[in-house]
Amino acid sequence: MYKNRTDAAIQPSLVIVYFGGNDSLRPHPSGLGPHVPLHEYVQNMRKIATHLKDLSEKTHIIFLTAPPVNEEQIHEFYSENGDMGRTNEQCREYSDACLELCKEMNIKVVDMWTSIQKNKNWKTTCFLDGIHFTPKASKIILKEILKVIKEADWEPSLHFSLLPTEFGEDSPYDNVMPDGKTTLNVCERSDKIIEWLKLYDDDDEN
Repeated sequence: MYKNRTDAAIQPSLVIVYFGGNDSLRPHPSGLGPHVPLHEYVQNMRKIATHLKDLSEKTHIIFLTAPPVNEEQIHEFYSENGDMGRTNEQCREYSDACLELCKEMNIKVVDMWTSIQKNKNWKTTCFLDGIHFTPKASKIILKEILKVIKEADWEPSLHFSLLPTEFGEDSPYDNVMPDGKTTLNVCERSDKIIEWLKLYDDDDEN
């Protein structure tokens, strides 16, 4: 049995929650499978949100909605398995329900269903098999998550570029500069941070 974590001395600063992709499958006649009725899905997400909100005032939450699917690609990859029970319309219904819940509970949310489909040729470039993301799709969602974190009015900010440095003092163990006398504090390598940021601030996905 898990111990109640609400009394822990240290609580998470950020929790990202994703459910809905498998929940949104059509129910199987046998009653088996991962399908979760829409109303039950909303109830479950509400319980998760309530629990996380109770952890700490400093614990922030981001929900991810159900993503879209490429039905044609699913049939191509899984035709031997019969009907997989996945449709993009069902994904939309669960995505919309998540968005509505987040609006009601004042929770930050990334609309994966919409974000993926904004991109040109999303059906052929964002999925490995119609369901699971390619690196391109993962990058799209990462950019959306970083955008939410950067624009949130959280104090302190949790965006990596704004986080304080815990060990910013110079050290004799840092890399030695060409002069052979001084060292380079790796925490001050802002050029590397900017270089990394460019990977997620460009608009080459469309």
